[in-house]
Amino acid sequence: MKILHILRSEPDTTVKNIVASTTNGDQSKTTELYKGDIDWSRLVDDIFSHDKIICWW
Repeated sequence: MKILHILRSEPDTTVKNIVASTTNGDQSKTTELYKGDIDWSRLVDDIFSHDKIICWW
């Protein structure tokens, strides 16, 4: 299953551990919105190409 994690703010230790435990190698991706310079077209493509999207506030 391809999982996309979208991080709105810098993750704490708990969130980092959960993201790491649910990552399936190169089938999963993490997008960090809090770092700026977001390629919004790419993000939309990623949303539609992954099976599950998890948004972290």
